[in-house]
Amino acid sequence: MSVVKLNETPGHIVRPGLKRTLIHTSNLMTVVVDFSDGPWSEPEPPHSHPHEQTSYVAEGEVIFFCEGEPEHHLKPGDMFAVPSGKKHTVQVLTPTARLIDSFNPVREDFLK
Repeated sequence: MSVVKLNETPGHIVRPGLKRTLIHTSNLMTVVVDFSDGPWSEPEPPHSHPHEQTSYVAEGEVIFFCEGEPEHHLKPGDMFAVPSGKKHTVQVLTPTARLIDSFNPVREDFLK
């Protein structure tokens, strides 16, 4: 699929308050991550994956945590990058937040 219109695509409900909408090629994936259950009193548990990741904060505010680094309070327009295998997570600070994540290689687990 070469075009995804966000308002015409239902996305995938991962859990209540977390929806993912994605597009990908054979080597690159972009994911719109919508959080609607904030603010959170604590971050989600840290996780890691073999994929390289970059993220853009499109809406809301989050605290970004990455293994071995200080925490960062991020607002719309801010970005972060996560190397392969590094533990990381976020804490949503506002009622809603939208992150635009890019992954290389494609997250096959998101396609299931």
